[in-house]
Amino acid sequence: MQTAPFVELLAVPQALAKNPLFDIIVEEKVNVQSYCNALIAKTLELKQSQFPAFIDYQFNLVKNPEVWICKLEKLLANNEAFFSSKTAMSRYNKLYFLIEKKRTELQSLRVVDTKTKTPKRLINANSDDRYFSYFEVKNHIETLTDFTEKLIYLTQEAFAYKQADKFSINTTLQAYDEQCNHQIEHLQTLRKMRSEYDKEQQEKLDNVKLAKAPTLKIRLNGPINILTDAYKQMMNDVKPNGKPYIEYKIKEIAKFICDNYLDENGNELSMLTIQTYLSPTRTDKNPNNDWKIKL
Repeated sequence: MQTAPFVELLAVPQALAKNPLFDIIVEEKVNVQSYCNALIAKTLELKQSQFPAFIDYQFNLVKNPEVWICKLEKLLANNEAFFSSKTAMSRYNKLYFLIEKKRTELQSLRVVDTKTKTPKRLINANSDDRYFSYFEVKNHIETLTDFTEKLIYLTQEAFAYKQADKFSINTTLQAYDEQCNHQIEHLQTLRKMRSEYDKEQQEKLDNVKLAKAPTLKIRLNGPINILTDAYKQMMNDVKPNGKPYIEYKIKEIAKFICDNYLDENGNELSMLTIQTYLSPTRTDKNPNNDWKIKL
């Protein structure tokens, strides 16, 4: 079963169906695949005489009937093999006839409705077969939820305007195709900003997770003063350049040792004890020469 990119997936489980005959029934999770499967199944189950009522019923459910009817046409075309038998082919042809009839009705209604609702001052230009109103375009794309659908629609409108033989142009408004192209740039900019924002948020989340990750601590297999004596030598023995190998305060080194080492039993080290061991005056805490690390 090949799908079509339906924008509105209005399906319900059997138990919640208000009209079991015409509702799209999906018991599992509703997604494009399950919706398309159920819709094809419905067209094969209904009587042909029920097709007009079924399409009218779905039209009353969806927010954008014109988009829905186009996606139904795409779905039928993608799955023509399901209608290979003579009986099924008759269904296929009947559905296509109804789709074209509905599309014609919608276009007629849209022209009438637009003429009454859209003021002339909001119409950019007129040609022999249609007029161009960016005011209507902007209202229409706000009903679309799919980003790519918006870009395709705007691109098609801009191209149609360039190709049209226009007999009147409203010079008080910006050119129709320019407005469409500006909206395309606007949408693409917003998508880029959203992508960058999502990336930054993910990086922040990763950093928080990393900060919360447990720090590796090295377990000592012997007396603690062997390690502290090594640090003490590096902190106090002056090198030929006049500086000790490590220049930090006892408290700072003690904190570093406590943060990164455990005693031979796997226990945390005492900050006070480590500071005492690091004190240059507490030579009694140094290991004997047999244990001392010579640097």
